[in-house]
Amino acid sequence: MKILIVEARFYEEIADELVKGAVQVIEAAGASYQRVAVPGALEIPAAIRFAADADDCFDGYVALGCVIRGETSHYDYVCGESARGLQDLAIRDRLAIGNGILTVENREQAWARCAVDKKNKGGAVAEAALRMIELKKQFGLIS
Repeated sequence: MKILIVEARFYEEIADELVKGAVQVIEAAGASYQRVAVPGALEIPAAIRFAADADDCFDGYVALGCVIRGETSHYDYVCGESARGLQDLAIRDRLAIGNGILTVENREQAWARCAVDKKNKGGAVAEAALRMIELKKQFGLIS
């Protein structure tokens, strides 16, 4: 299996920890991976679409990033549109995607979710992507 990890680098330290957890799970599953960085969560769905359209075929995708609530409504748009974009790719285009875009109120919540020794959201969404790949195989969508 070949996985593309798309990481939003807006909160670099949080992204690094999410990637760390995802890589541990992907490697433990015996899969290979490639990483690509994008500026923020809104760019993740487009990057996945670009990769899916390219010749370099991936079996699944891991979307990693963090959106922390600020003083404006921008948070709501970023959270909603990035999630919608990923869901559209999963349903319409039948892509196996693990959504690891954290949507939190503050950095403390983000760290509690991304830390490998705590909730390890990066690892959990890598597991989700691997499971969705297996479902695609089960239903004959990929060999």
